[in-house]
Amino acid sequence: MSDKLRSLDDLFEEQLKDLYSAESQLVKALPDMAKEARDPRLQQAFDNHLMETKNQIARLEQIGRGINAKLDGHTCKAMQGLVAEGKETIAEDATDEVKDAALIAAAQRVEHYEIAGYGTAAHYAQRLGHSQAAELLRQTLQEEQATDTLLNNLAKNYINAKAM
Repeated sequence: MSDKLRSLDDLFEEQLKDLYSAESQLVKALPDMAKEARDPRLQQAFDNHLMETKNQIARLEQIGRGINAKLDGHTCKAMQGLVAEGKETIAEDATDEVKDAALIAAAQRVEHYEIAGYGTAAHYAQRLGHSQAAELLRQTLQEEQATDTLLNNLAKNYINAKAM
């Protein structure tokens, strides 16, 4: 974090930078996860989320322009760790079914991190009077929650049973 956090405005901008970095890292990781997934529904979920993530980056850039903030140049260390864990999952010697279950677990950790980040940023935006930014952040929050639910349903209703 920056050493210049003196107000909620500063913290809001820092949160946006963190989300921007996280999403940018995820855009690079999702194709590998989709390629490694064996279940066609899981592959499709990763491919769909890649397109969605690119749109989320565009929304963050729109918010950055709206508040006159430069969002690049920051590295989200949490996402670095989550992506590294995802790479470890990909490298595991596992059956296709177990690997798909492991990929979902790794992806849900990412989703939960993003849900927390977007929920916090949306609240800050609303509190600071950035209504349009708050709406865009809530839109992304809903997408992240929907992705988490989709992954959860895939795991519970199908993939985890195949991995037994």
